Amino acid sequence: MAKRASGRRTAAAKRVREALDILVALDVPREQRNERSALTLLALLGMTQRKAWRDAEAPMLGITEMMNVFRDQFGKEYAPNSRETVRRFTVHQFVQMGLVVANPDAPGRPVNSPDNRYQAAPILLKLARNYGSKEWKTSLAAFLATADALGRLQPKEREMPFVPVKLPSRKKVSLTAGGQNVLVKKIIEEFCPRFTPGGIVAYLGDTGRKQRHVEAGYLDSLGVKIDEHGKMPDVIVHLEDKNWLVLIIHFNGERFLGPSE
Repeated sequence: MAKRASGRRTAAAKRVREALDILVALDVPREQRNERSALTLLALLGMTQRKAWRDAEAPMLGITEMMNVFRDQFGKEYAPNSRETVRRFTVHQFVQMGLVVANPDAPGRPVNSPDNRYQAAPILLKLARNYGSKEWKTSLAAFLATADALGRLQPKEREMPFVPVKLPSRKKVSLTAGGQNVLVKKIIEEFCPRFTPGGIVAYLGDTGRKQRHVEAGYLDSLGVKIDEHGKMPDVIVHLEDKNWLVLIIHFNGERFLGPSE
């Protein structure tokens, strides 16, 4: 029994190494050259410990379904609150690189929908099926020559444009451009001075970089702990006179504001 379990662990580790080998060959950013990304790749290619690469598939999976594959097929169990980490720091980048397609069944599905599904792009599936074969090097060269998105991602991450934001305290921070951050800028510069005058912006999220602004030690002093891998509001404002925390949260394309005593 122990020998069989050891064999499964060995087979799983070998498969993860092979997936990492593919990611390195694709020259993905270093932040995506890790076990989490390798497991995501394996899940999206329908791989198991024993399935040959030539039999790779392209199942359409949600993030939780991918994490179930991590556990059931490769013995790697991630905590439920790691779901957002998988989405934001692996799947999102794979989509940006053109390796993965988001919601091929419903392209108009909201970005924060719990029904979001992801699928390996046809060009990635074709490449993966050649891994370890005589055609691998030729297929890889052809892939790299045609996958323009891969070449764009690296400089885009280094030179990402920013949106300047001035906090009520007059301190300036920068958010990555695009997405909901344009609205976050308006919340900080227009909503806060009007509706939470004198409030302290203790936390300011960022769609591009998680925990972009956290007032060091301030939330700790209020007894509020930040879970690096969990869901967080976009903005947290503390109203000292009322001892309220005002939470501004993005949810399915809408904003909800609420004080917490």
